[in-house]
Amino acid sequence: MSGLLNKLPSKLSTKIPAKLPEKISDALTPQANTPSNPSSLKPVNNQFTKLLSITKYLPTAARSTILSKAFGKVVPYVGTTGVYYETVEPNQVVVSLNNNKPVQNHIGSIHAVAVTLLAETATGFILGLNLPSDRVLLIKSYSVNFYRPLKKGQVAAVATLSDEQRSDILDTPKGEMVIPCIINDRESDSVRDPITVEMTWAWIPKAELEARRQGKPFDKATDADNDNKTETETETETETETETENLSSTDNK
Repeated sequence: MSGLLNKLPSKLSTKIPAKLPEKISDALTPQANTPSNPSSLKPVNNQFTKLLSITKYLPTAARSTILSKAFGKVVPYVGTTGVYYETVEPNQVVVSLNNNKPVQNHIGSIHAVAVTLLAETATGFILGLNLPSDRVLLIKSYSVNFYRPLKKGQVAAVATLSDEQRSDILDTPKGEMVIPCIINDRESDSVRDPITVEMTWAWIPKAELEARRQGKPFDKATDADNDNKTETETETETETETETENLSSTDNK
């Protein structure tokens, strides 16, 4: 871990344009967990939230660098582009990309595909942070309108989920959701509305995806029985441990 701390990027601003389209503004109303607007929901227990928990006490710059390195290994292609994870929380994800030569287009600004990747990363990771570990997320479709050129500087993508949306994800074993994303052209002084992207994500049980890959039918009832069996086994193990502790206590007396 110490090797990742040798070169830390300077802290990046997370300015969001004040003027937003009505639909996107509504989506961004519930901001990420802050003292003034804390979330009432507990984080889902999965590989992403575990990593967040491990790094939560690190300085902001160090934490962002470590998360960027770690998440870049989870999605190898994203790791090759230089995407930097500034804010990674269940209610909000902010990722940015510097205007370096490998990601430029013919006029020197960040390529449209790279900007789309940034939006896909922000929306995908915010969904991943709220998805139970027995499900897998899949991109379904997206819509982006580059109605104005980007400046030649850094670009950030901001994706936000409300507590209500997070609850819907948790309570729906198989579903889909449109997650809007703001593209923040940080060196632009334009008063026009920011570029927005709408990513439609779907999620399904991992068992169903595996069945599809093997060309087998997926039995929802069997999958549900397995879930119930696991819960029952866990309860039984807990009861057995309690009984053992009680017996041990009696023997000591």
